[in-house]
Amino acid sequence: MTRCAVLGDPISHSLSPLLHRAAYAALDLPWQYDAHRVTAAELAGFVGDLGSEWRGLSLTMPLKQAAIQLCESVEPLAEQVDAVNTMVRTQRGWSGHNTDVGGCVDAVRAAGLDSVERAVVAGSGATAGSVLAALAELGARKVVVLARSPQRAQRVVELGRHWGVDVERLPLEATPAERVDVLVSTVPATAQQERAANWAALVRQGGLVFDVVYEPRETPLLAAVTRRGTRTVPGTELLLRQAARQVTLMTGVDEAPMSQGCARDTANTRRSTDSLSRCAARLSRPAPLASPQAGPRRRPS
Repeated sequence: MTRCAVLGDPISHSLSPLLHRAAYAALDLPWQYDAHRVTAAELAGFVGDLGSEWRGLSLTMPLKQAAIQLCESVEPLAEQVDAVNTMVRTQRGWSGHNTDVGGCVDAVRAAGLDSVERAVVAGSGATAGSVLAALAELGARKVVVLARSPQRAQRVVELGRHWGVDVERLPLEATPAERVDVLVSTVPATAQQERAANWAALVRQGGLVFDVVYEPRETPLLAAVTRRGTRTVPGTELLLRQAARQVTLMTGVDEAPMSQGCARDTANTRRSTDSLSRCAARLSRPAPLASPQAGPRRRPS
C-alpha cells in the first residue's frame, strides 16, 4: 500500500489526515495517510528509514527548513522562502515543494480579492515568508511586517527585495500609518488579544483579514474583524487549499476545480471537521502561480 504522512512536533492537533484521507477516498486511491510526531533532530533518521512504499510527506513546524537539506531537488519557490512543506518521492530521490504560498493565493482570491497593493503581515516567522511571496503574487507593492523583534524580520525584508516588494519593519505593538487592502496574521491567538481591535481597524473598506491560525476556529482577531463587518479568511482556508496542492503533487492526479458547494462550505469560519472532510473529498487541481518557475533544481551533492 502506498503511504503518506504529516510530520511535525506537536502533531496531535493536525487535521491533515482528515483532509488527505477524504481526498484519497474521493479519488478511489487505496492509500494510507498518518500523522507522526517527529522533531527537527529526528527528521533525517525518520526519512532515511522509510521504505519504498512511501510516496509523500507533509511537513509542519518545526520541520520546514530542516526538510530542505533532505531533498535531492527543491523547487525555486521553496528555496526562495526557505521552507519546504511537501516532500514527494521521485526516481532520483525526494523533491521539495512549498504549497503554502499557492494556498494563500488561492484563499485570498476565493474570498473575492484578486489583487493587493498594500498589506500588513503580523509576525516574522517561517510562515511570514510564504505569506509575503503570496502577497507579491497578488501584486502587493508595499508590506508592513509587525514583529516582536524587527531584527528577526530581516529575512522577510530580503525576500521582499527578491519579489520587488517594499517591506517596512515595525514592532508588533506599532500602528502603521496607512490603511491596507489585506492584513495577514501569522501569530498565535494568544498574541492577538490586546492588539486585535487595532489590527482590525487597519483594513480599508472592501479589504479583508486573513488569519493563518486554524485553532481556535475564531481567533481574537477574526472576532474583532467580524464585529466591524470586514471580510475574513480563517486559517482552515489555507489548510484546505495548501492540502489540495499537496494531494496533486503526491498523487499526480489532476481533477476539476473545487465545486461551488465546497467554496460555500469553506466560507464558514466555524466550519466543522465534517465540512472539512466534505471539501477535502473535492480536492482538485489548483490554479498554477503566475510567477515564472524554472522547475526544480538539483541540489549539489
